[in-house]
Formats: sequence, structure tokens, C-alpha cells
Amino acid sequence: MTTGLIPGGHPPDPRPTDGLPSQSRHEPIGLDALHIDDRSRSSVITARAAASFEPVGRSVASARSFVRDTLQGWGFADIVDDAVVLTSELVTNAVVHAGTAADVLCLRSDDGVRIEVADRYPEREIALQGSAASMGNLDREGGRGLQLCAALARRWGVDYTPTHKQVWFHLDLPQRAVGTRTAGPSLPAELLPLADGRVRVAVIQIDRTGAVSAWNEDAEEIFGYAAEQVTGKPLTDLAAWPHTPGTSTGIVEALQLSRWEGSYGIRDAAGRVVPVYASHLRVRDTDGDPSTVCLLVRDHERAVLQTPVRVSATDTTSSAEGQSSDPFEIFIGSPAPDDLDGLLQRTVERSRDMLDADAAFLLLATDDETELEVRASTGLPSARQRFARVPVEAGPGRYGSARMPAVHDDLTSVPGAVPLLNGTGMRSVVTVPLKVEGRLTGSLGVAAEAPGRYSNEEALRLQFAADRIALAVESARLGELERLRRGSLSFLVEASDLLAGTLDRDQTLALMAQMTVPTLATWCAVYTIADQASDPYLSYVLHEDEELIDGIKSLLGKIAPPDPVPTPGAHVWTAPAEAAHQAALRTSMRSLGLNEPATVSAGIGTTLATASAVGGETVVLPLVARNRVIGMLTLGKPSDEHFRQEILELAEDLSRRAALALDNARLYSERTAISQSLQRSLLPPGLPQIDGVEVDVIYRAAGEGNEVGGDFYDVFPIDDSTYGFAIGDVCGTGPNAAAVTGLARHALRLLAREGLSGPAVLQRLNSAILDEGSRSRFLTLLYGEMRPREDGSAELKVVCAGHPLPLRLRQDGTVEAAAEPQPLLGVLEDLELYEQTITLDPGDVLLCVTDGVTERREGTRMLGDDGLAEVLTTCTGLTAGAVAARIMRAVERFASDAPSDDMAILAMRVPGLQS
Repeated sequence: MTTGLIPGGHPPDPRPTDGLPSQSRHEPIGLDALHIDDRSRSSVITARAAASFEPVGRSVASARSFVRDTLQGWGFADIVDDAVVLTSELVTNAVVHAGTAADVLCLRSDDGVRIEVADRYPEREIALQGSAASMGNLDREGGRGLQLCAALARRWGVDYTPTHKQVWFHLDLPQRAVGTRTAGPSLPAELLPLADGRVRVAVIQIDRTGAVSAWNEDAEEIFGYAAEQVTGKPLTDLAAWPHTPGTSTGIVEALQLSRWEGSYGIRDAAGRVVPVYASHLRVRDTDGDPSTVCLLVRDHERAVLQTPVRVSATDTTSSAEGQSSDPFEIFIGSPAPDDLDGLLQRTVERSRDMLDADAAFLLLATDDETELEVRASTGLPSARQRFARVPVEAGPGRYGSARMPAVHDDLTSVPGAVPLLNGTGMRSVVTVPLKVEGRLTGSLGVAAEAPGRYSNEEALRLQFAADRIALAVESARLGELERLRRGSLSFLVEASDLLAGTLDRDQTLALMAQMTVPTLATWCAVYTIADQASDPYLSYVLHEDEELIDGIKSLLGKIAPPDPVPTPGAHVWTAPAEAAHQAALRTSMRSLGLNEPATVSAGIGTTLATASAVGGETVVLPLVARNRVIGMLTLGKPSDEHFRQEILELAEDLSRRAALALDNARLYSERTAISQSLQRSLLPPGLPQIDGVEVDVIYRAAGEGNEVGGDFYDVFPIDDSTYGFAIGDVCGTGPNAAAVTGLARHALRLLAREGLSGPAVLQRLNSAILDEGSRSRFLTLLYGEMRPREDGSAELKVVCAGHPLPLRLRQDGTVEAAAEPQPLLGVLEDLELYEQTITLDPGDVLLCVTDGVTERREGTRMLGDDGLAEVLTTCTGLTAGAVAARIMRAVERFASDAPSDDMAILAMRVPGLQS
């Protein structure tokens, strides 16, 4: 169904304007039987409402509801019944008999209401004959609509176009005698509604943009703002609109309706929300500009504005639809809402109307029947109460239990008997249980502001209604729970996958918050605890509105963190809401000043927005991993909102998974830090400065988080004129290979400084490796000693034990191997090694690499010794650092994949004479 409402003005004619004339069938069927009128609309149209309905059976009931709500909103209750009956018949003809969609148009004029029903089946003409009896009789299914039009409407007619057939009727407003419209009985003074000594009625006018255009003196007195402070500001900046379950109407929508009446709040200059009862009337000025006049009184003085007479839901149902044989439909109406919230809201509204009450509420029992959760209410601050919990057994005696009907004549004499109504001004109340197969499933209650309103007779009527709806409510609740559980399983599976996909602590914190906001809560804060002796630390804050994050973080930073209670489950934490209220109050008081008028400033707006964001219920769930509390997950709702139990249970499941993921990230971070610290201890502290020789190294360890692997290098002084250098590769990677790396590097330094020759150093290192037993690993090693000479050259003595041969680059660009291969270490006990002497002339380069460089692969291709030599030929004239860098770039460009092996490059160059 699609609807539209356009107050005031002349509406466009909905009939097609495609050049074809409209055919109006207005031949008389009888002098008295039919009154057909095809005169043009001469009256001034003051409001228009339109809706379209699909060609399905339930559209008939939807059309009835649309017309009823529209006319009641216009204040035409006297003609609602006739209009609903006629609309029902005509829409039935369209959607059931003609099988097309139906368009319903309601037009309000000075002298009555015109309703047009059009279908899209113009070929199905209505036979107009000379006798009204021939149109059909009351026993037939079809043909009654026009008879009813003739009987109930003052004017009616049928119009045809090539695409539409339209039946319309006009109902006049009844002539009312001058005098009383409604009246109530005389009452003793103690039964009259309570009001202040002087009743103040705030009159606020809102222009077409939603901004305040007029603000009277009573409004200044009630809310504390002078007219010039609020004129031109949107009313939404001041209004605290309740989120009523089952409805989607907000303050913006309410200001657009022709009439509206109900409760909401206005935030005063001190930052407090003043509950008000309001009556809105949409008007237009002489220029046709619409605006809304709002009359507001304090909520406890609602009797000044509240409409005293309510039409019984059962009366309207029976008058418009005939007596239904289904007691459930009699009470709820047809069609019944297909969602739980809609059904509960319809129930409380019909219960309130049935007993002419001021408020009604419905609570659903938890699985263990120990608590009741508020799920729907009307006439109460429902946003504050929704999902709040009260115990099933509130106290001793009959009035203290929700398991049986109870009537309270005056709540002031039984304080706390109905905790939900504390502080609401309600005095008399009747509550009845909802039971299915003897099990308590909920509680339904209605309340009034006056005492002594209800007796056992009203309790029996309400109990009868509760019995009719209990099974439907329980069925809808179970369906909702099943959907929630399925969604919860899907949510937890996805959350587990996300948390398992990272071992980064900061990313885990961010994921925890992002999974809860806005799915489970409006805002979230995560506290972490480093160790048992540390206080909780605020690590992460998130709100669905990013602009509020800084304000919440600042607010939480000023209050003590929650206690790290290890007990499972959610614990209510009231400190944020209290701190937010105090901050808002202090900011508002500062803005007032001692001698200055109140101002509505941006600072106040920011503080009040933060207060509203954290002003609702806040719960804390401990993050427990490996029998230790490692943090707290804090979830919050905006002002006056509560968490439902299913959400808290889901949050508890999430907190257990998040705690383990956070602890895993902590352990990984700690072990990574330890590993990296140990690995750094295996690297040389630095390269020595050698006169007459340039030395540079590039080292890359394979694997995430590794700084040292199986490859290693070292350059160190042996004595004043001699320097040792080494580059090696231990079999494998990881910690075991790094252990052999440490053994080799430290043994080389120790043995070389003992004055041993190169072969002797490597033979003793070989013995040390073999002594490691099962932990030993074979090692390829290039070891040498270098002595710079006075003539600018350098003498090198090298031993190449199973390692890739070093390459010598001469100044003329030729490249040649600078040593011969010998057996590797860690395999044979008796090694016969020898050293070779190399002389590097000025400008020559000695390049030493590990096999991670030469065995770099791209598919079936391998860089190899030849590829390395080819790259080295392009390095003539480069410094040692530039040579190493060019080799590394060539290795990286050879393949697109990340390296799978450690790589080390050691370049030594004797500067030329020109250098």
C-alpha cells in the first residue's frame, strides 16, 4: 500500500488526461432508488489523502483502516462508520471481483468528505437499469456497493476512462446544535485531575521547515528558553521523542499530520527532559503556507488537552465489519499484525481503549519465569521502559505476584506493587497474566491516573482478552526467538572467523568493537588489564555516530573504570549515565551564567549529545581467558533504553570468543617480541670501519616476524691489521637454524682471535656443530681474513666450505669465481680444508651471497650463478653499498612472489685511485 497526504489546496484530478473524455454514467435508475450526481467539485478542498492497494484479499481490511484513520485524524468521527462500510464494499469489488489494484482518494471540504475508489478494469461496466432492485439484493455477494452508496451517501457517481473505472460518494457532515459536544459527570474535588496552582499551556508554532516560529510566555516559563533563543531552531533540537514499539512515527512525521496528540519530552535549559502532553494542529495561512500549532502542558496535567472520549476498538470493528466469530479478531482486529512488536503494540492500545484507561503495558516472561521484560506500552515513557525487567514475585500477598489477576485501587497505598508504574502518576491499575498450558508467558495491565477506576469486572474483561491473545503472542515470541537464534549462530560464526583471522592486538580490539556496534549496542568501550597488579585501561571506544566517539572517550576517561569482576554474565554499570547527567547539568548551568540569560550553544549541544548517547543502560561483560580477567567489554544504549535478554546472551557468547582472541594476540605479541629480541642478539652489532676497503651488507630473513634465520654474516677485527669476514647458511630456517647461527658466529670470532688459521677455525667449528648431536645441522660457510696493503690493494685468504663461490668483479667488467669449493660443515668429522689467497686490486669488488640469492625462482626459471654474474658485470665503478643494492633489486624483480629463503649479500670493494 502506498499513501500520500497533502493538507490544504486543490488536489489534482486523479483521472487520466490523455485527451480522451471522461465518461460519466449518470442516467437515473429510479427516482428514489439512486441519487447520482455528476456535478464538478465546487467546494474548497482543504485536505487530501490517497492510497493504493494491491489486488489481494487483505487489502480490503487495509483500506478500511486507511479510511478510518484518515477521517478520525480529520475529526470526522461521526461519519467514519458509513465511510468505512462503503469503502469496504467498493474496494472488495475492485480487488476481489475485478481483480485489479484499487486507488482510494479521500477529499476533505467545507461541507463534508468525498471518497473515490478506482479500479483498473474499465471493461467491467455497471449495468444501469430502470429499477434499483435489478442491481442486486442483499443476499448476493456482488452488487451491494451501489445500493449502499444510494442508501448512505447524499451524492455518488460512476466515472469511466479507457484505463480506470471510478466510483465516488460524498458524505455530508451532520448538523450539530450549538452547545456541548462532550461532557463528563460531576466529580468530588479529590477525584479531579491533579494540576499545578497555575496551569501553563505552552503555545509553539512550527513553520513548514520544522523550525520554531512562535514561542509564548508559558513556553518560556516551562522550558527556560526565551523566545529569541529558540526562534528559527528546529524543534527536533529540543524534543526527546520516544521510540514507541510498533510505530515508525517520529517528531518530523507528527508535525506533518493534520492532527496529532500524545506524549514526548522537551529538553529544558538545565539539560533535563520535561515530559509533556501535546496536541498538534496543522493549519495554513492566507497565503497557503502550512504550519503546525503545538499546545503543550506538563505530562501530569495532560487532562487539560487529552481527548476524553475514546472509541472502543471492538465497537468500531463490529460496526464496520459486522460481528466476527473469532474472539481474537474481535479484540485485535483484522488483519492481525504479522510481527511480534506490532502484535504487542496493538494489544496494549486495544486494552487501553477497552477499559478507557490512560496507559497500558505488556510484559513477556523469561524462560525461567522469574522476571518479566517490558515489550510494549502506551501512555508511558516507553523508550525508558522498553526491555526493562521486573521480578515476577514483587512482594508478599496477592498484589505482589504477576501469576494471577490483581486490581489496585490506589498505588499510593501499596507502593512498589507494580514497579513499572513507579513515578508515572498512575494510581489505579489492573493486571492479568498471560498463560499458555498453565505456564506464565507474560502479564498485561492497564492503568489510570485516577484512583478506584477498576473492579473485578474490569479484571475479568481484561483476563478474557488476555486468554484470547496469549497463544498468538507466545507463538509470535517463539518465532522471533527462533529467528534471533539463527541470526545469533550466523553472527557468532562470522565473528569467530574474523577474530581467528588476526593475531594483532590492536586489530582484535577494533574487531571486537565493530562487531558489537550497532548490531548489539549503540556504543562500546573495551578495557584491557595488562596483569593482575594493573588497573583496567581504556583501550578502544566506538559509537555508531563517529562524531560522538571523542566525547564518550573523554567522559569515560574522567570516571573510574568498572571493577574486573570474573563472574560470568552482564553486570549493570551506572557510572557513565550518572557522569553524563552531571556533565550535562554543569554545562547547562555554566551556560546560564550568574547575570546572563540562558543560551543554546554548540558546547551545550555537544555535551548534551554525549549525555544522551551514554544516558541509557550500560552493561559490563568480563573478558576471561585462561582463568584470568584480561579486560572488560562495555556496551551501552542511548538515553532511557535497555538491553533485551537475548542480546545480552549473545554479547556474553561473543565476549568469551573475543577474550580468547585477545589473549592469543597478547601471547603472540609477547612471543614475537621475545623472538625478535633474541634474533637481534644474533646479528653483528655493526660493521667496522676498514681503512682502504669498503664493506656493505644487505640481509633479509624469510618468514613473518623473523629478523634472523638460517643465513648469517659477520665482519670483525682480528688484530690491528687483519679483519675476519664470514657469510654462511644453516640448513633450514626458524629458531633451530638461528641457534646454530649464534653458535657459528660467536665461535668464529673466538677462534679467529686465538690466532688460528682459517682451515683450523672451520675444523673446530665443525667439531662444535657435531657435538650438538641430534640438534646439529649442516652449515655452508665462506670464511676469510683480509689485510689491506699500503699500495691500495687488499690480500684475502678464504675457505669456501660448501658455500656458493664468491665472485670477483674487476675494473674492466670481467667476473670470475674467486675460490674453489670444499666440503661443508656439520657432516664429516675429519675435514681437510685449505685456504686460498686472493688479491683485490684498486677498483675490484668481491661479492659473497647465500643460496637464497642464487636459487631465486620464478616458475621453472632460476637466477643461478650465471644470472648473478651477469648482474654483477653491470656494477663496474659502483661503491660496495651500490653493488649490494643493485644485486638485491635484481633478485626481487626476478620473481613476483615473496622470498621463501633467507638472503644475505656481502660486498667488499677496494677503492680505485680516482676514488
